[in-house]
Amino acid sequence: MEVILRQDVEQLGFKDDVVNVKNGYGRNYLIPQGYAVLATVSAKKVLAENLKQRAFKEAKLIEDAKKVANAITDLTIKITAKTGAGDKLFGSVNNINVSEALEKAGHAVDKKFITVAGGNVKRTGTYNAKVRLHREVIVDLPFDVVAEAK
Repeated sequence: MEVILRQDVEQLGFKDDVVNVKNGYGRNYLIPQGYAVLATVSAKKVLAENLKQRAFKEAKLIEDAKKVANAITDLTIKITAKTGAGDKLFGSVNNINVSEALEKAGHAVDKKFITVAGGNVKRTGTYNAKVRLHREVIVDLPFDVVAEAK
């Protein structure tokens, strides 16, 4: 079944992508939740026209995302966390903590657009996160997890 996505769906595609999904997934989940519409001939024509009109706006968004990407790559982010014996953390550091650290630095990025390599960080050290500012602009963001001063 071919559907047109109305919004970004993780592990499937981005908004306005035409994707093939299994019939049950499209009929029982994507379409009722409002994540997609059936890709009929007329819907594809409407999508093509909308994409033409949106091309100029898209170029501006990409330019703005690249500016933010350049600003983010210059940042040095340190996340403090409580530690136990050695370098092991109490709890973990994940995309939520990276999002909060970016917000403190003046760049609001939603946590769902940040992916920490390995999921959760459980030890102090230097790690990488991928920040998706736009579907075409993805930035590698190194960050340090340091022990909280006791």
